[in-house]
Amino acid sequence: MNYFQTAPLFQLYGEQAGWPLAEMLHCETIASRSRLHNWHIRPHRHAGLYQILYLHRGRAIVSLDQDRPIIEGPAAVEVPQAYVHGFEFDADCTGHVITITNVLLTQLAQRLGTAATPPPHPVLHQFLSGEHSAGLHEACAHLNAQYAARQPFREAQIEAWLTLLYTRLRSRTADGTQPPQAARGLQHYARFGELLERAHSRQHTVAWYARQLGLSTTHLNLVTRTHAGKTPLQLIHERLALEASRSLVYTSMTVSEISDALGFSEPAHFTRFFRKAAGQSPRDFRLRVSA
Repeated sequence: MNYFQTAPLFQLYGEQAGWPLAEMLHCETIASRSRLHNWHIRPHRHAGLYQILYLHRGRAIVSLDQDRPIIEGPAAVEVPQAYVHGFEFDADCTGHVITITNVLLTQLAQRLGTAATPPPHPVLHQFLSGEHSAGLHEACAHLNAQYAARQPFREAQIEAWLTLLYTRLRSRTADGTQPPQAARGLQHYARFGELLERAHSRQHTVAWYARQLGLSTTHLNLVTRTHAGKTPLQLIHERLALEASRSLVYTSMTVSEISDALGFSEPAHFTRFFRKAAGQSPRDFRLRVSA
């Protein structure tokens, strides 16, 4: 599978570098980034991030894999990690974009209970009730203000406004019948993601990850397919490819040095892996992105 051919894999749109580890959330207005790209955010994907777009006013075309629905404010779009998505905004659009790491999202969902489990697929909310959307607009505005201000009790206030925003969205989708297995599956998926972050450079097998988590390989496969739409091996390869691309772009390490750092037995094996993932050799990728 060519993971990069369909759409680039970014932390935030147009960026391949993350933000500091202490910042598990990013908040900005729609205009702040979209204006830089002529109000057109081309299809792309995020690794390990969940994104909420709240459109307060205006009209936008949303790309979600092969679908292109049109939304008008007030509306919201939730996009789980790895889903190809993009936006074409009218120039008068107002609203906010909140990007949340899966670690923070998992902690929030676990604290709120099974009804707050994040949906495994993109969700579009088109609001007809002014009262409901006004609450979302207030939460987004306060969240953005606290994120930018860095005032005392910043983290507590960010958490409070994020919780309000997220529970308002989940109240529209939760039916109260979600089984406990769904919450356990989310916990397993979060633990797998955390383990993958720590161990991706050691070239472990799916069976190794399953053993560390106390699961069978079949169960782990079910967990990742449910919460990410992908197999564990696909996620392992994506994480390796992402780390390789970061090293090629942001370091002066040679291809041989990157190969060693990521646990490949020899550079030729790394080159074959990266060519399959990115559609081009490591050297060609480095030349293209630095041009």
